[in-house]
Amino acid sequence: MTKKVAWLVFAAVVALILAPVTFAQGAAPAAHSYDWIDFAAALALGLAAMGCGLGQGKATAAACESTARNPGAAGPIRISFIIGVALIESLTLYVLVVVLIK
Repeated sequence: MTKKVAWLVFAAVVALILAPVTFAQGAAPAAHSYDWIDFAAALALGLAAMGCGLGQGKATAAACESTARNPGAAGPIRISFIIGVALIESLTLYVLVVVLIK
């Protein structure tokens, strides 16, 4: 990801975080309140899934590259890869459990 795209994503996240504060009305009572916890849980699940996907992609690329460089070590590399991917996937599953409980 380039520096320009990273700053654009950062600016978008900051704008989305500050938007409720910017457009809030002070005196009028709200007819119904919104549950921001559900939104935060969905956002956390999306971020966890994104991080999980990126991590699994890097792990797969590294395992394929190391197996191609040293085919004799394919067995231990495969075992380490499967354990690593299972631990990476557990992050998303833990967040999913928290979202479903909420």
